[in-house]
Amino acid sequence: MSNIATLLIERSKSQPKALALFDLTRSKYEQTRSAQMLAHGYDQDALTFESFCERFSRLSSGLSSLEGLAQGERVAICMENRPEFFDLLFACWCSGLCVVPINAKLHAKELLHILSDSGAKFAFLSDEKMPELRRLLSQSQTPQVRLMNLGSTAYASLYDHEASACVALKPTDLAWLFYTSGTTGRPKGAMLTHGNLWAMTKAYDADIEEISTGCVSFHAAPLSHGSGLYAIPHLLGGGMQVIFDGFEPAQILQGLRTFSRVSFFVAPTMLMRLVHAAPEGAQWPGLKTIIYGGAPMYVSDVIKALDCFGAKLYQLFGQGESPMTITGLSKANHLGARDALHLARLGSCGLPRTGVQVRVVDEAGRDVPIGEVGEIITWNETVMLGYWAKPLESALALRDQWLYTGDLGCLDQQGYLTLKDRSKDLIISGGSNIYPREVEEVLLLHRDVNECSVVGRAHPDWGEEVVAFVVSKSGGKIDSKELEQLCLDNIARFKRPKAYFMVDGLPKNNYGKVLKSVLRADLQKENLHE
Repeated sequence: MSNIATLLIERSKSQPKALALFDLTRSKYEQTRSAQMLAHGYDQDALTFESFCERFSRLSSGLSSLEGLAQGERVAICMENRPEFFDLLFACWCSGLCVVPINAKLHAKELLHILSDSGAKFAFLSDEKMPELRRLLSQSQTPQVRLMNLGSTAYASLYDHEASACVALKPTDLAWLFYTSGTTGRPKGAMLTHGNLWAMTKAYDADIEEISTGCVSFHAAPLSHGSGLYAIPHLLGGGMQVIFDGFEPAQILQGLRTFSRVSFFVAPTMLMRLVHAAPEGAQWPGLKTIIYGGAPMYVSDVIKALDCFGAKLYQLFGQGESPMTITGLSKANHLGARDALHLARLGSCGLPRTGVQVRVVDEAGRDVPIGEVGEIITWNETVMLGYWAKPLESALALRDQWLYTGDLGCLDQQGYLTLKDRSKDLIISGGSNIYPREVEEVLLLHRDVNECSVVGRAHPDWGEEVVAFVVSKSGGKIDSKELEQLCLDNIARFKRPKAYFMVDGLPKNNYGKVLKSVLRADLQKENLHE
C-alpha cells in the first residue's frame, strides 16, 4: 500500500462527481472565512470528491512551502468539527507529514503539553484558541511552534498553490499521533502509521460494513478521535461525510430523516441521548449502522437502543494504541431471544476482529484458563509502533509484539471477550477518558490541599462522574469554589470534579498507596457529606 491520501485520490477517479463532504457547519463559521476561502468551495454545502482532492492537494503544496515543514514533521490540528479538518488531514498526508489531532475541548495548558511533547512545527487552530495559547507559549520553554488560525489570510493563501502529487510513503511512515493517557495520566502520543490506518480500514470493511458510493457517515462526535478515524474507511470506500458542529440529538434524528444509508460512531452516552430524544414508535429507514464504543454500556441500555433503532448496532472495543480495532459485537449478535445466554452476549464486547489475535494473560504473560480474569493483550496490524519519544512506556505496553491494553477481562468458550474492570484507575465520563492523577495534580496546586484522591462515581446519564476526596493542611474545610476555579484554570471543564469530600485522611495500604477501592465503597454507602 502507499500514502492514504494517494489511495483517496486514486479512488476518487472512479467517481469524481460523487459527494465527499456535506457541511452543516457553514453558517456558523462562514464569518471567519475570507473571500479566498469562499473561492475554494467554502461557500457551498457540498463538495465532490474531485473538488475535495483538488482542494487538499493545493493545500498540501501550500504546506510544503512553509519554512521548516519537511516530510515527517508533526502538524497539530485543534478545531471543532468543520471541513478544514479533512482538508488538513489529507493535505498533511499528501505532503508526508504526521498529523496530531487534538480535542478542541482541552484547556490551553493541556494543548500546550501536547504541542511540546509532539514537537509539532505548526499548529492550525480555531480562532478562539489563539489568544490564550499565544500567552502561554510566551511564558513557556516549549520549542518554537508556529500557530496559524483558520480565519487568517495566511491560512487562506495556502490554498493558492498549484496542486501537486502526493509523496511516496512506506507503510511504516507515521500518519497520526493519537494522544492518549496512560497510568501516569500524562497524555502520550500513540504512533499510528499509514499501514495501521489501512489495516483499520480493511477490518472495518470486513467486520462492520462495506462502504460504497451513496453511503453516508455522520460526524457529530469529535473528529480528533474515533469519528475522524472512521472517516478514513468511509472516504476510501466512496462515502459522503456529513459534518455537524456538535452533538445535538434532534439534529442527528432529523438527519436520519433526510439522508439514507447512514452510519456513525458514538459513545454510549450519546447513543442513550438519541434513544431518549427519539419519538416512541418512530421508524428510521435512513439508518444503516450505529457504531458505539469507547466506554462500557449497560445491557439494559443496549436493549433500549435495540428497541428504538432495531438491529442496526455494532459495538467495538479498541484503544488509541490499536485504533478502533480489537473486538466487535456484530449486528447479528445483538439479535436474540433476550434469554440469559443472549443477555450475557450483549454484556460482552464481541469476538476478535478480522486479522486480530486476542489473549487474556496473567502477570507473567501466560494465558489464563477460559472464564478466568486477566489482562487483555492483542496482536494485529493496527497496533501502534509505540509512544512518541517514550521508550520505557513503549517497552511496557509492547512486549514481544503484543499490546498490553491494561484492561481486564475474560474469554468464553466461543471466544467472546467480556471486560471486567480497568487495571488503570481511568474514569470514563460521557465517553471521554479522565485520568485521576492529572486532576489530582491540579488540586494539589491549592495552598491548603495536603492530599487528594480522585475516583469515579456512577452516574445515570454519563456512566461515571468525577469526585474528589481532599485532605486539607489546616484541618479545616476548603471552599469548593476555589477548587472548582483551580480546575477550570488548568484542565478541560469536563474533567473537573462534580463533588468534593473533605476528609481527615485517605485510606492506605502498608506501602502508603491510597486504596481507591475503599473510597469507591464509601461512595456506595452514600453517607458522605460534601
